[in-house]
Amino acid sequence: MAKFRGATAVVGIGQTPYYKRGTSPDPEMKLALRAIVAACEDAGISPRDIDGFVSYGSERNDGQKLMARLLKNLPAPIFNWMGEMPFPAINGLFDPFFPKGLQWYWKGDFVKTLPDEAIDAHIGHAAEAPTPFCLMHLYPIDGAVRRVGKDATPWGARDASWSMVIAGISPEPKDAEALKRWGRAYWKAVHRFNMEGGYVNFLDADEADNRVELSYGDNYKRLAAIKAKYDPDNLFRVNQNIKPRA
Repeated sequence: MAKFRGATAVVGIGQTPYYKRGTSPDPEMKLALRAIVAACEDAGISPRDIDGFVSYGSERNDGQKLMARLLKNLPAPIFNWMGEMPFPAINGLFDPFFPKGLQWYWKGDFVKTLPDEAIDAHIGHAAEAPTPFCLMHLYPIDGAVRRVGKDATPWGARDASWSMVIAGISPEPKDAEALKRWGRAYWKAVHRFNMEGGYVNFLDADEADNRVELSYGDNYKRLAAIKAKYDPDNLFRVNQNIKPRA
């Protein structure tokens, strides 16, 4: 690693015209390639100047075949770290940054569009974060999830473009109330631009009573009926609860 000391990193940001609208007539791969080219232009470099970086997500055999064909037609790389990554490993990528024992406060929404006014609100509240650990993520909802009917699974917010999470985080217990105040104010400022529900893992214990129902939408009644059949006494009621309903 010594040869990298003192080196400079060049960063480029690429986007397509659909990053705020969340819908596109083009397939995801085409949009990704357009964003990569835009990032190169933003960084002031040519795609030919990049030595290489590859990521592929699909069926295991398809990925192996595609990568083998790619490697066959390119010069031998200096190093090749390509390999299958199990889903639990992907889920654990953030673990080193967020060890056990931190203070957390969460707020979440599904987001369909990002108008300029909403972006301004995000920037303003991000600047007021009480600790440098606080964050807001927008996780894209697109691709395969759009090709499934809204009533095919319990989760039906398939017309959303992003799943937003606001997370107030601190290693200090004394910051707990400040995290809550910041998270609540941030969410209140941007919620009017968002959809009614949110990803249930991003909802905290102080949500309104109907937030879970709003998060599942029209599918909630079916879930409540199933709950009434298999858990009529609501034994499993921790976290974001679906109450039994006949």
